[in-house]
Amino acid sequence: MDAAFTEEQDEIRRTLRELLHKRCGPDDLRAAVRTPEGYDPGLWRQLAHQLGLPGLALPAAYGGVGCGPTELALACEETGRVLLPSPLLPTTALVAPLVLALGTEVQRAELLPALASGELTGALAVPGGQLSTALALTARNAGDWAGGGRAGGIQARECGGGGERGAAGEWRLYGEAAQVLGGHSAGLLLVAAHAGGYARSRTLLFVVRGDAPGVVRVRQTAMDETRALGVVQLRNVRASLLGAEDAEGTEGVGGVGGVERALARAGAGAAAVLAAEAVGAAGAALERTVEYVKVREQFGRPIGSFQAVQHRLADLYVQVQAARSAACYAAWAVGGGAEGAEPGAPGLALAHALETLRAVAGEAVQLHGGIGFTWEHDAHLFFKRAACDELLFGPVHRLRAHAAETAGVFGDGATRAGVSA
Repeated sequence: MDAAFTEEQDEIRRTLRELLHKRCGPDDLRAAVRTPEGYDPGLWRQLAHQLGLPGLALPAAYGGVGCGPTELALACEETGRVLLPSPLLPTTALVAPLVLALGTEVQRAELLPALASGELTGALAVPGGQLSTALALTARNAGDWAGGGRAGGIQARECGGGGERGAAGEWRLYGEAAQVLGGHSAGLLLVAAHAGGYARSRTLLFVVRGDAPGVVRVRQTAMDETRALGVVQLRNVRASLLGAEDAEGTEGVGGVGGVERALARAGAGAAAVLAAEAVGAAGAALERTVEYVKVREQFGRPIGSFQAVQHRLADLYVQVQAARSAACYAAWAVGGGAEGAEPGAPGLALAHALETLRAVAGEAVQLHGGIGFTWEHDAHLFFKRAACDELLFGPVHRLRAHAAETAGVFGDGATRAGVSA
């Protein structure tokens, strides 16, 4: 792995940082999260049209920029620095890769250019708050995480005539999904639903337009306002299957387990992006804390001159740099950097990044003293992001445990090699 960034990658970081510095200050951030969408639509259009951010990792054949996961992770590190509220994560890291992996050529040609241009935003609706399981981040997603045919999930029923189910057949969805990232305002919903009853039980993904009849969406109140969440209710909603069920290979669902495999691949990419975003937030929180301790005086001298404070900040700096290295490696591995890359690398990187953000945000609140505990101060925004991201995609110990299981750390081979000892 070459740890040096290319000139193009440095330019992406520099351009995005300059734009966000101008358009996403503390006051702008608070105004954006109070809009109906939960983000600034004007800034989103600017990011899409001027920088091509939504299509950064999509192929040029579908209107994307043609870069890879590394460039997207670098961009998300910059958005994490300012805690940018936007539909970037659900649209670019979740919905677009799934459409690219499972969609038919007609679906790709219809949906991907609109997603790449920012005209269409997406959301992945998984019932029961099982997003981290569906993405195979904290457990294998081969179970009944989509409802298993019981109440509380989303059920899919085929109603149309014969022919290819993804085209001629008609599907109806009924159920509810909560904690859907961007689900209250997304123009496109990818819904994970249980189909086949008990005889042919399986989980499929369906394409639903946000304004389709029978779709009821409400924005949820969340601790972290910069991560807009929604409740999506589907009341006998007409939907189309993502991909062709009988297709083989990459053109459709790909047989038994195809959806789960595609979700796991999307989860690895999302983990790398989330890790980079958390690293950016941790780095920004640390920088603000360092600047504050230089001017905050106690006993007639800046508190940053005390050795105890310096040691705490030095430990945080080392932790942030280690998390940044892990996030870069995860993005490189997801992009096919090496066939021998550890399969659990994205999950481990995400666990380390979330833990780092939590530690830095907690110390930021402590070292800012009494003002750090007030709602008006920015320190609590980083603390909320750390807490809510771990609730959505963690917890950290489960991310590490599943990454270890995926990599076979505790398998027979590892035991024989003496790892268990």
